[in-house]
Amino acid sequence: MKKLLLMVIFALLLISCGRHKETEFFAGSVRFPVQPNLGVKEAMAARVVPHPRQLEWQNLEMTAFIHFSINTFTDQEWGNGKESPEIFNPTSLDAEQWVKVLSDAGMKMVIITAKHHDGFCLWPTKTTTHSVASSPWKNGGGDVIRELKDACDKYGMRFGVYLSPWDRNAECYGDSASYNSFFMEQLTELLTWYGEVDEVWFDGANGEGPNGRRQVYDWQSYYDLIRRLQPEAVTAIMGEDVRWVGTETGYGRETEWSVTVLAPGGTPDSRAINDSLGLSPMSEDLGSSSLLRKAGAVYWYPAEVDVSIRPGWFWHADEDSLVKSVDQLAEIYLSSVGRNAVLLLNVPPDSRGLITDNDINSLTGLKKWIDDLYDNDLLNGARPYGTTAFAAIDGDNSTSWSPQQNRVASFVPAIAATFNVAMLQEDISKGQRVEKFVIEALSESRWDTIAAGTTIGYKRLLRFPEVRADEIRLTIVSARATPHISTFALYHAE
Repeated sequence: MKKLLLMVIFALLLISCGRHKETEFFAGSVRFPVQPNLGVKEAMAARVVPHPRQLEWQNLEMTAFIHFSINTFTDQEWGNGKESPEIFNPTSLDAEQWVKVLSDAGMKMVIITAKHHDGFCLWPTKTTTHSVASSPWKNGGGDVIRELKDACDKYGMRFGVYLSPWDRNAECYGDSASYNSFFMEQLTELLTWYGEVDEVWFDGANGEGPNGRRQVYDWQSYYDLIRRLQPEAVTAIMGEDVRWVGTETGYGRETEWSVTVLAPGGTPDSRAINDSLGLSPMSEDLGSSSLLRKAGAVYWYPAEVDVSIRPGWFWHADEDSLVKSVDQLAEIYLSSVGRNAVLLLNVPPDSRGLITDNDINSLTGLKKWIDDLYDNDLLNGARPYGTTAFAAIDGDNSTSWSPQQNRVASFVPAIAATFNVAMLQEDISKGQRVEKFVIEALSESRWDTIAAGTTIGYKRLLRFPEVRADEIRLTIVSARATPHISTFALYHAE
């Protein structure tokens, strides 16, 4: 009897531990224990969740890049650092026009090239004379960063800065200690002069300094400074919170894990981890179970898709007729936001300091297309089989369907309707878990697969030929732990 009682107690403890683990989350990352089996690694990876700042960033969905600098006036993409500040003189610069256009287009944040590789600074920095303070614009009294931040505050837009680590104008570049101090002074100015900063964007450009000297960036000191001065800002690309998707085409991966084995940032430790796994942000696979087998840790490191509305990143007059069409931008939206990433769309002002009508027309068309897409959820009011499945179609993203053994949910639309887009979302505050799913439609007594995919994450949009169905079935074929499906919706896209 005592032996039986002990066995029962032990079983109850195991159940209790299992439940505890289901609700035990790891913010940002988790290191695996020594020599665990794959099942343990998958279960731990399923409970890695974003930091609050990463979750807020993911919810933005669409953000805007502003490439504007000395290159706007030289018709170049990369300056050499020898350009005279005298040529920077926009005649009609209107940051409020930028922000209003971008806000009307559905963007939630604006990131500006405060300093590109040429080293020209858009604010009156104390670190160099190579800035707007030496230009004829406003007789040297202008500050593009101030004007943009004020406009963002007026229109309720978030604000971010791009600061190029590579500086082709700074004489100290290549003297690593001296330049790192110089760079951190510039970063300090941007993080303390303008109020709240929501994203700090670093690329990895690392060209030679004078006489071929190689600059070694002190990434850890940069991160520590940002965490101290702007603790809620996400750091992107060469930062620790947001990674580059690996291409500038506007397309994310079909399988896009936010929980990756790719170590964030540019520190020597991160580089060593990634080199040992043979990985870079451009690798096709960053989070599969086959990679988990080899990894010692996983990280919440979501993707940002950066792409320009034009062929180039800076404005060029001969590209005014080459602005991406509404159809192209809609495809980019489906392939970025619709593939578990945030879209960072570059819209460069011209030499007047204004966004052109060509760009505005495409942005206006994109916003209408998105609004029309989401205007009518054809599963809204559907009758689901099973009470818990209703949470995925109730329109409340804070509720979710969490299937246990039977991972199938069927829905009868309130009215027979034609659709060609499906949307799925996971509640990523509880991790990213789904590995494979299938959507089927019942028509004339026959079930047909209309869409299938692997990862979901924050949002997955799938477009397919038009379907008219009497009943819809969603099956979670494979997941690393109990999924939390917060949204299942069907739409019709033109």
